[in-house]
Amino acid sequence: MILYLLQEYHFEPATAAIVIFLWSAFTNFLPIFCAFLSDCWLGRFSVVALGTVIHLVGLVVLWLTAIIRHARPQCDIEPCANPTGSQLLILFSSLILMALGAAGIRSCTLAFTADQINNPENSRNESTMKSFFNWYYVSVGLSVTISMTFIVYIQVKTGWIVGFGISTGLMSFSAILFFLGSSIYIKVKPNKSLFAGFAQVIAAAWKNRHLPLPPKNSDLWYFHNGSNFVQPTDKVRFLNKACILKNKEKDLDSDGMPTDPWSMCTVRQVEELKAIIKVLPIWSTGIIFATTISQQSFSVVQAGTMNREVFHMDIPSTNFSACIILTLTIWVAIYDRILLPLFPKGRGLSVKQRLGFGIAISCLATAVAAWVERKRRDEAIREGFIDNPKGVVNMSAVWLVPQYCLYGLAEGLNIIGQIEFYYSQFPKAMSSIAVSLCTFGIGVGNLVGSLIVKVVKDGTGKGGKASWLASNINMGHYDYYYALLLVLNLANLLCFLAFSVAYGSTQDIKNWDQDFTSEQEIDDK
Repeated sequence: MILYLLQEYHFEPATAAIVIFLWSAFTNFLPIFCAFLSDCWLGRFSVVALGTVIHLVGLVVLWLTAIIRHARPQCDIEPCANPTGSQLLILFSSLILMALGAAGIRSCTLAFTADQINNPENSRNESTMKSFFNWYYVSVGLSVTISMTFIVYIQVKTGWIVGFGISTGLMSFSAILFFLGSSIYIKVKPNKSLFAGFAQVIAAAWKNRHLPLPPKNSDLWYFHNGSNFVQPTDKVRFLNKACILKNKEKDLDSDGMPTDPWSMCTVRQVEELKAIIKVLPIWSTGIIFATTISQQSFSVVQAGTMNREVFHMDIPSTNFSACIILTLTIWVAIYDRILLPLFPKGRGLSVKQRLGFGIAISCLATAVAAWVERKRRDEAIREGFIDNPKGVVNMSAVWLVPQYCLYGLAEGLNIIGQIEFYYSQFPKAMSSIAVSLCTFGIGVGNLVGSLIVKVVKDGTGKGGKASWLASNINMGHYDYYYALLLVLNLANLLCFLAFSVAYGSTQDIKNWDQDFTSEQEIDDK
């Protein structure tokens, strides 16, 4: 996309980079809001359907900017004309529409697909869901790899009209397939009182803050008849005061409902709010993890200064990152088909173990990255390339493959573990919110990564010194930057271990979706 802005709209490189950054940030942050919209109001099917249509419209508008010559600035003579306000309006409209559509699709696709597969009555349901999360993430990774290699190659070689046309055609085909199956999908109805319930729990807990908590197995907890939630868990205990039944005659009406829902809530309402609050500390550790994963653009710069000939073929510097998806795919295949059946009852590693191992391996990957860059820089200086950042050192770019493979393994453990962790800790009616937490964390991680880059570049470049992240990679100290990321990763690992211990068991609530039907309705049409 950045090539389209540079070549057809004549943006400055920095301006084009800012547009792409804002577009990516918009696309990563919106899914969490679409998830709340889905679980609280429209439902997952409706949000995915709307997202599909909106994204397709955005692609069509972008395609039209390539087809219609006057939709782009002219460049008959130098210097090229700047885009007009109307041309920018059309361009940015297409980007906004695609971001909105992608947010709707990303926020609900995984949860909506899981609705079709999840069957708690099946004895193999747990292993089935584990396999589903693994292969879903692999399919997303492969799709991104294909789009970033083959589709981009076609766009560059055959022109933007053909390239955008292929993307529009593929999106149209997937939209048709999606809507053809609409009559057979399982559609979980949204909990339209979810937001109000959160507010009521907070208000009731505050109003009852001076009340002592009843003992366990007390009959002073309020719950609906038939509910499996008859007493709250011990985590985030201050919210438990929201479901204390103070006086049955005054607090309940003739139907057994609260006379003031802002003073007393059900145990289930309390646990739904707790579900979000409890995972936030562990969720925060995914931010630094995402920050580390998002720094791979520097490795592309490194590869550009190294010998990229592999088996007598010159490999583009961007293609080495494919090792991340390749390793992730191989790991999922080995774990799902070979290792998992070897565990007792096929349970495999717990979600918290996978999260921890993923962060630990990302520490190792960052250490390897720092060591390889130190070795590359020393070789560049030895060969006299200190003032020539484009000089190719006598060192194979294959040295970058181990760190890519380790990052792929870390991502396969941590990101997939995050998705499964959030999904297992939330009720089915909140599963869109659950899985969108991962995407939201990645978005925050990208912003944090950009902030770290700016702080390091400005802070280490004072006094006329070469910055660690200097444009001349040989004069800079990218190895120091990787070492800084390693320190942050190690601190992140310690935080995760502390948060994991504090979180305790992930099996506190096993019966979210076996509660009575008035609180969890499923429509099979």
